[in-house]
Amino acid sequence: MSEIITIQCVSDDSGARIDKYISDSISDLTRSAVQGIISSGGVLADGAEISKNYRIKGSEIITVELPEPQPMDAVPENIPLDIVYEDDDLLVVNKPKGMVVHPAHGNYTGTLVNALLYHCGDSLSGINGIIRPGIVHRIDKNTSGLLIVAKNDKSHLHLAEQIKAHSFTREYEAIASGYFKETEGKIDAPIGRHKTERKKMCVTSENSRNAVTHYSVIKQYGGYAHVRLRLETGRTHQIRVHLAYIGHAVLGDDVYGKAYKGIDGQCLHARKIGFIHPTANEYMEFTSELPDYFVSVLNKLEKQ
Repeated sequence: MSEIITIQCVSDDSGARIDKYISDSISDLTRSAVQGIISSGGVLADGAEISKNYRIKGSEIITVELPEPQPMDAVPENIPLDIVYEDDDLLVVNKPKGMVVHPAHGNYTGTLVNALLYHCGDSLSGINGIIRPGIVHRIDKNTSGLLIVAKNDKSHLHLAEQIKAHSFTREYEAIASGYFKETEGKIDAPIGRHKTERKKMCVTSENSRNAVTHYSVIKQYGGYAHVRLRLETGRTHQIRVHLAYIGHAVLGDDVYGKAYKGIDGQCLHARKIGFIHPTANEYMEFTSELPDYFVSVLNKLEKQ
């Protein structure tokens, strides 16, 4: 069954090309894909079909009928993995910055899942389907650090229940913009999909889920700060959205803040992960050293 997405245009959108406007508003949809949908009559402005050269007027309602997704198999690829821990039930992987976790539109190869399929073969949980085998939780493409992978359904369910019960430790480090007057605190603000910019999340009371992030400042550098963050919940882009919400966007985050010269994407690293092992029933905890890109920025800030 196809999905229909509705976008309410506002005056600030006036003059934008329809293909670029929609691709900017809907996650994982390229301009060429939008043009194909327009050609097939799948894009309407106030109920009327439009042409590819249509420009936004600024008050209309755009509806986009997304085509039904085509079946896609993730294929094994011989991609090196930084495995921190592995046994018969799970593995903990240190994901590099720039690697996508699972295949999706625009990223069909080179993902963590492709690498896991090569390394583990059929030994991955199947709860999340053929595109996300073993994936219990995710981190963003441009976030580096630790995540856990389940090798069987029993382990997957056990770990997922810990995440739901907030007993799963997820600690991050980030470089945030601005000077923190309060060196520690709790951000308790619900997160949902942005109304018009579909690739973004935002703090909102509409169609949202509760989200809680705890932070503490490790060191301040004038206009920036090295911050430790602990997730109580795990919403999409949670740390990035929450820090931007309190006026301290993650350095290099060009979605919720602004780009930083010399690095590609945000300075955000999943430093620590802890959980109760699904079979041994013992608490396990792992840490990851800050990657070179992160340390390099800290060194620059230290010199400044």
